[in-house]
Amino acid sequence: MIRKQGGRRSRTKTEQARGRYVQARPTPGKAFDLAFDATIRAAAPYQRNRSEQRRRVAFAVKPADYMRKVRVRRAANLVLFLVDASWSMAVAERMAATKGAILSLLTDAYQRRDRVGLIVFQKDRATLVLPPTNSVQLAQRALSEIPVGGKTPLPAGLQMSLEVLHRESTLHPEVQPLLIVLTDGAGNVSMGHMSPQDESNMLADLLAEEKIHSVVVNMEHAAFDQGLAQVLADHLQAPCYTITDLKAENLYQTVRNEMSAIGTVSMGGIGAK
Repeated sequence: MIRKQGGRRSRTKTEQARGRYVQARPTPGKAFDLAFDATIRAAAPYQRNRSEQRRRVAFAVKPADYMRKVRVRRAANLVLFLVDASWSMAVAERMAATKGAILSLLTDAYQRRDRVGLIVFQKDRATLVLPPTNSVQLAQRALSEIPVGGKTPLPAGLQMSLEVLHRESTLHPEVQPLLIVLTDGAGNVSMGHMSPQDESNMLADLLAEEKIHSVVVNMEHAAFDQGLAQVLADHLQAPCYTITDLKAENLYQTVRNEMSAIGTVSMGGIGAK
């Protein structure tokens, strides 16, 4: 793939004193990363009323006038795939499309500094098959053999997604996370005493509260669809796509579109409200 421009893909606001200064915001009493031009403009209307202070200085500025710079930086994306690897008629197509999309994303990750990870869930557990990486070689090795078959522990997959994203936000505070969930939404293995459906909805609500941008790809055949993938998407506050003819390029383009959608989201790290 040939890109018209290099560098990181998404733009994000940053709390650090780095990045392009785009505007200013009031910061009374706090002198960190002051926007001097905006601070002077804020203080200008009060100069006549500050005659006592202006006996000592030519231009009187008070802490209440302080304006802080709002900066933006290019931020890397973290695309975490959560894939239902339980037995179904579509499992082969699902895995082929997922592998192809991951490798396609990684092909240009070195330019954009994006990172891609993969969690699969099947039988009674979720497995981090590919920890977040931008290494095509590591991905190829990890994707060569992925176990399939068994039941559908969807809650375990959502729980592991939360854990991975929390860990990544600690290591990379300005990362832009995107969770791609490929499933029919029909979880049938729970982690505790709740029903699998209730557990899945609860964990999806937590992901939504953490402001994780998510996408659900409904892998159920239209003739058998019970609407469970849409229910999951509603709890995640995420769009739900149905890709009947699932191919790697379709999934790759869907992911790219969603990455563009979060390009201007302000991130303070996962857990920030």
